[in-house]
Amino acid sequence: MTRLLLLGGTAEGRALAARLHPHVDIVSSLAGRVPDPALPVGPVRIGGFGGVDGLRRWLVDEHIDAVIDATHPFAATMTAHAAQVCSELKKPYVVLARPPWDPCDAIVVTSDTQAAEAVARQQFQRIFLTTGRSGVAAFAGSPAWFLIRAVTAPDDTVLPRRHQLVLSRGPYHYDDEVQLLRQHHIDALVTKNSGGDMTRAKLNAAAALDVPVVMVARPPLPAGVTTVSTVAQAAAWVDGLS
Repeated sequence: MTRLLLLGGTAEGRALAARLHPHVDIVSSLAGRVPDPALPVGPVRIGGFGGVDGLRRWLVDEHIDAVIDATHPFAATMTAHAAQVCSELKKPYVVLARPPWDPCDAIVVTSDTQAAEAVARQQFQRIFLTTGRSGVAAFAGSPAWFLIRAVTAPDDTVLPRRHQLVLSRGPYHYDDEVQLLRQHHIDALVTKNSGGDMTRAKLNAAAALDVPVVMVARPPLPAGVTTVSTVAQAAAWVDGLS
C-alpha cells in the first residue's frame, strides 16, 4: 500500500484526510503554530521537520511514497522544502492549491511591508487587519487604528499602538462581517489572498460597503510542481498512484 504524507493545517487538508482515511495509509502533518488546532481524522504529527534535511530524513525513515501539500497558500517555506526534497528523492508530489480570490479593485501588493506602505500612502485611519499573526509586525509603527483578527495573539512587541485584538477562527458570515465593518467604522480592509470560502465574506462585506481593500498576493509556487485545485482532484491524484 502506498504510504502518504499530507501536509495539512487547512480545511482542504482536513477534508482530504477524511476522504482518504482509512482506505489509504496517510499521515497528516501540522506545523504546530496554532494552539488547539482543528485536527484531521487519522494519524497526525505536529511540529516542524527541521528544514530540508529533517524532512528528507523523516520521509525516508517513515517509508513515505508520496506527498500531498495542502498547506496554507502562504506557507511558502514548507512548500519549497517539500518540492525540493520530493524532487531529490524522486517521490510523487502534488500541491492542493485552492483558487485565489479575484482581487477586483483591490490594491494588490506583494508583502506585508508593501501593504503597510499602501495604508500609509492612502492615509487610511481605521483598518481591519486580517493577515494573521505573522503579518502584524509590518504595521507596528503606523499611527492608524487597527481591528486585528487572528487565530492566535501576536507578540505584544509588534502590535500597533492603537488597536483592538479579536481572536477567532472562521468560517465567517456575510451579515456578521458587514456588522463588524460598520460597528468599527472601518475605512480599509487588509488581507492576504488566501482564497477559499471560509473567510471570503469579509471581501463581500467590504464590496457592499465600498470599503477599499489592500490584498497581499500569494507567493509563487516552485517551478514545475504539479497542482490541483480541489479535494476531489487531489483524491483522484492519489488514486492514480496505485
